[in-house]
Amino acid sequence: MGAETREDIINFTAADRYVQPKEPEVLKKLEWFKDQKLAFMVHWGVYSQLGMCESWPISDGDAYWSRRGYTWEKDSAKFRQQYFDMSKTFNPIRFDPEEWANFASKAGFRYFIFTTKHHDGFCMFDSKYSPYKVTAPDCPFHTNPRANIARELFDAFRSKGIAIAPYFSKPDWHCPWYWAQGQEKPVAFDRNPTYDPRKKPEIWDKYVEFTHNQLTELVEDYGPVDILWLDGGQVRPSNGQDIRLHELAEKLRKNNPGLIFADRTVGGEFENYITPEQTLPKTILSVPWESCISIGNGFAYGYDDDYKPPRELVRLLINVVTRGGNLALNLGAQPDGRLPRNGMKAALGLGEWLKSYGEAIFATRAVKSDYEHGEYGFTSKRGEVYALKPIKEDEIIPEKVLIPWSGKESTAFSVQSGCKLNAQRIAGGLSVTLPESEREGKLALVIKLV
Repeated sequence: MGAETREDIINFTAADRYVQPKEPEVLKKLEWFKDQKLAFMVHWGVYSQLGMCESWPISDGDAYWSRRGYTWEKDSAKFRQQYFDMSKTFNPIRFDPEEWANFASKAGFRYFIFTTKHHDGFCMFDSKYSPYKVTAPDCPFHTNPRANIARELFDAFRSKGIAIAPYFSKPDWHCPWYWAQGQEKPVAFDRNPTYDPRKKPEIWDKYVEFTHNQLTELVEDYGPVDILWLDGGQVRPSNGQDIRLHELAEKLRKNNPGLIFADRTVGGEFENYITPEQTLPKTILSVPWESCISIGNGFAYGYDDDYKPPRELVRLLINVVTRGGNLALNLGAQPDGRLPRNGMKAALGLGEWLKSYGEAIFATRAVKSDYEHGEYGFTSKRGEVYALKPIKEDEIIPEKVLIPWSGKESTAFSVQSGCKLNAQRIAGGLSVTLPESEREGKLALVIKLV
């Protein structure tokens, strides 16, 4: 991921450029994906030790925004070495994958997006193809029985019924075949290779093989995997960086025919769903999509992070789901291996809300209405419609509310209690009378219409 100040990172593929997959099993899996609604995303790596932005500071071309707030070594080569050497102090001895999975289950998360490798190339799994990994002899955590972090997490989350989506960076800035020495550009000149892959295919082919090997490891040795979440949109055929995903997809889908590829910001046949970052579309989108938004200030852990309260997370989820998407909430893990307590508390507040109102969220589809840009959003499931309205902290809910719904459904029920509510069709929609129990202490107003 990148910082929210970078427009070229945040921008997402336009819905009208979406290419629908042709494979029936992938289409079927995308319907499953649209049912899930809520993902738990975690950025965690050597960078977490300093509470800094993930990976980006080692790219000189991204220094102007990613190195703010720190006093770094001025010599770029020395600085990069200092960064890479953080693997020699990474020792998260309080890491407990079962605690992570128990928390995620209580918070209502349905699938798990984990940074198996960010742009810096540090593997949070025991890759056979890279020496820069959490299980390497020079990483103190390698002697821990839980050193193969991704495997430990994936097994723990699967045991809770949570689906698996490895995050994987297509650019690897530690690999000698991406930032190759002695080429057209200095190492770390920017986020791209130091050479033109079209002019140096002998180097690029080694990088493609390396990338295919690692992704095959994750899917075949760490599976079952539901989604491959691929970051680093500069790695794309139109930019001269073709990693030949069509070859890899054909291979991996032989044993996993519904495997979803999220080749984010690239477009084309392997961006099976689009991924707004730290933002969300303003209207309903008819294609599969997922907004990735941090609970804290950024994606990586920060020592002085502020976390969105449950009310804000409920508002986000409602706005996403009523516009047809999924929400991936990110919480950066601490250097000691724990998830930050205040961030967990916020997500657990969302989980408590979902215990009462999850039927209006999960396995629903967005419904267009006459009031699409107003305070209410609508979802539907099995012929029933749900009207959802986030409530501001100091907002007073009146005894009668006007739900701007013009559909045939005109009988109203409380989702929380199941009780029938008095509803009358008037100009502008349905006038619904709310008892006091439906008006106090609410994070959102949720009413079922049948």
